[in-house]
Amino acid sequence: MTFIFKLNNKLYNAFGGKVHAVLKDGCLYLKGELPVWDDIVRVGMMSVNKKKYTVVNDILFTGGMIPPMRMPPLHDNALEGARPDVLVIGGGIVGCAIARELKRYDIDVMLVEKEHDVALHASGRNDGMIHPGLELQKGQLKKKYNDKGNRMYPQVCGELDVPFRYTGQYLCFTDGWMKPAVIVSLLYWKFMGIPAAYISRRRLAKKEPNLNDKIKCALFFPTAGVVCPYGLTIAYAENAADNGAKIYLDTAVIDTDVRNGKIESVITNHGRVYPKLVINAAGVFAEKIARLAHDRFFSIHPRRGTSMIFDKKAASLVKTIASPFKVSQTKSSVQEAHSKGGGIMHTVDGNLLVGPDAIETFERENFSTNQESIRTVLTKQRRAASGLLERDIITCFTGIRAATYEEDFIVSFGKFTENIIHAAGIQSPGLTAAPAIAVDISKMAAGYLNAGVNENFNPKRKAIVRAAELPDAERDALIKKEPDYGVIVCRCEEISRGEIIAALRRSVPCDTVDGVKRRVRPGMGRCQGSFCGPHVAEIIAGEMQIPATRVRKMSYNSSILLCNNKENI
Repeated sequence: MTFIFKLNNKLYNAFGGKVHAVLKDGCLYLKGELPVWDDIVRVGMMSVNKKKYTVVNDILFTGGMIPPMRMPPLHDNALEGARPDVLVIGGGIVGCAIARELKRYDIDVMLVEKEHDVALHASGRNDGMIHPGLELQKGQLKKKYNDKGNRMYPQVCGELDVPFRYTGQYLCFTDGWMKPAVIVSLLYWKFMGIPAAYISRRRLAKKEPNLNDKIKCALFFPTAGVVCPYGLTIAYAENAADNGAKIYLDTAVIDTDVRNGKIESVITNHGRVYPKLVINAAGVFAEKIARLAHDRFFSIHPRRGTSMIFDKKAASLVKTIASPFKVSQTKSSVQEAHSKGGGIMHTVDGNLLVGPDAIETFERENFSTNQESIRTVLTKQRRAASGLLERDIITCFTGIRAATYEEDFIVSFGKFTENIIHAAGIQSPGLTAAPAIAVDISKMAAGYLNAGVNENFNPKRKAIVRAAELPDAERDALIKKEPDYGVIVCRCEEISRGEIIAALRRSVPCDTVDGVKRRVRPGMGRCQGSFCGPHVAEIIAGEMQIPATRVRKMSYNSSILLCNNKENI
């Protein structure tokens, strides 16, 4: 096999014999050890050959300690002996969408998520952009599912009562000498089936008057859109639960029992489960689940990205989505080599969201933000909107994307294990693609199980009423019927006590301050919960009939109050 010999020569010359590649069973296994994480990622990228094998990176990282997966502290036998038809692992957008689509069939569905809520990892930490498909290539699963998913959004969000709109995206060019290349790019994207239009500086100034004066022209892509990513994930989960799917939070997969190429059982911190079929939608831990299932034929290299939310007073800077054109990749390292470049988005909630960047990392659950990322993102995006001011930032967040070395999705049955389907490597544009991925995987599962159609499936889900958005007469009538909707708890976002109580009573459990925040937005405004946070905690304690000291911010290990400072409270 000449290509393996050539690859090993290339790796030897680049890394001095510290790493090498072995081909086995259609997988390229990378061996050795290196002290720099970027170098380990670079070896993986150098080794890709999509036509011949998939890359499994077993190079030992000697430059630091890779943290183990965080585990819930609860251990009991609550799920011991359960026998669902399908066990979905992962409560992100893909896992929850799959659970919902599976209920279109006569299938008993169980979804497990190790966190205390759904959408706490990548699905709750991305920009919410519905991509038109730029930078995707024919033949990629990414393109197939992005294009199909993009077209599904109006119907899906209509059924689930989730705000969504096609805002369009402006790709902005600041160099006049690039105009000929802009026209070539326009023709290319049209050839790829992506609607696009050339926008002169004069037309752009009329449509987006607050963009950078240095922009010479732009390309407009009308099929770009925005949605609340965690809101949609929660809606998918609720609709799945309303249709009979069983969702178990604080539930981690610890091991599996595989015999004769088939998963016999899955061991969780709540007991042993016996599914007929397992669906791996575990995000950055999809490789770990594949390993436990004896079906590891891919590797995930985590990629972190930091974004910022701006105060609504800055919302007029961009009415749609605007992104500066990335001329070339100038960095010699792997940093940002596969980034779509980020942008400035006018969100469905009326804020501006700016970012993200793209940094390779060995830490799958480090969601901290740093000043360097914030300033790097701001410097870049000011090429599109120079009016972005650091003082207008009200919060920052970081998400971790689950990239494969092939930079493509994996949507397939197992390679070595029969009864597992992988939805892995679902990084950007995974949010856009999720509805289409879920439909295909549910069909694959139904075919495997020979399942019939569920005649009682209800695709409709009703969102919690936003009292402040109702016409005055309807709001008055609602308050007369339910007075709690007249008690404003969050002044920044005008959220009532009634909405908070409604969030606590939905079909997917919610009993944390951040869980309420992500459902009905108290704490999402300028003060970030400084005023309303204690009131939300008080409402949770009263509704759940627990002491205030047991109310958590986000999960089981995030206490807000350590003790009472007054008696009888």
